Amino acid sequence: MANLKTKIELYLKANSKTWDDTKVSLQDNSDGNGVFIASWTYNIAQPTADQIASYETAGNAAEALSGVLAKRKTEYKDFGHQLDLLYHDMTAGKLDGTGEWHKHIKAVKDANSKG
Repeated sequence: MANLKTKIELYLKANSKTWDDTKVSLQDNSDGNGVFIASWTYNIAQPTADQIASYETAGNAAEALSGVLAKRKTEYKDFGHQLDLLYHDMTAGKLDGTGEWHKHIKAVKDANSKG
C-alpha cells in the first residue's frame, strides 16, 4: 500500500504543484487510524479520501521505482571509481560499449530493472 505522502505528491503533481513542508503537514496520532493531513494551505482544494485512494496504483509504482533507483545508486559505486573505469576504457580504446565501465553500469541496470 502506497504511503499517504506519495499519493499526495502525485495529487499535487497532477495539479501542477510540488510538495512543500510549509503548505502541508501529515500527522499520526498512534491511535490506529494512521497518517492524515493535519494542515493544508495550498491554493487548491485539499484532496478527498476518494481522490487520495485513486492514486494507490500510481503510488505503488512510484515507490517501487524509488526503491529500484536507490538500490542502483548504491551499486553504481562512487564517481571516482566510475571515472577510473572510464579512463582505463578510454586508454584501451573501448568507449564503444565493450569497456569495463559500460559492463559495470549494464550489470547494475540489469540486476535492478525498472520493470
